[in-house]
Amino acid sequence: MMPDAAIAAPDRPWPVELTFQADAKSLKAHFDDGVSFIIPYELLRIESPSAEVQGHSAAGKKWVAGKQHVNIVRAEPVGRYALRLVFDDGHDTGIYTWDWLYRLGRDQDRLMEAYRLAMTV
Repeated sequence: MMPDAAIAAPDRPWPVELTFQADAKSLKAHFDDGVSFIIPYELLRIESPSAEVQGHSAAGKKWVAGKQHVNIVRAEPVGRYALRLVFDDGHDTGIYTWDWLYRLGRDQDRLMEAYRLAMTV
């Protein structure tokens, strides 16, 4: 899947190629700033931008356990700025903007560490 780079904002990274790797359970994302990320499906699910996961404030965040084996069954474009991902556990309400995907890729080590800590409490 290749988003339309012609409308990219000049000050924000824009994806030039997105590849869903079912065997590796990850999304490979290449951005126009030369940066590439491999984002695990688990991270995409536990950090879904949906209100169901993120809540309506920082204090409202809900940690979703047991998603290490989750798969993505469908990705649907949302305009030219995002994807809606459909997971095999039925979750389908997150709209993943290009900025959100970039942040997940860039911060994945920190985000996964926070998740693991939350799961041990």
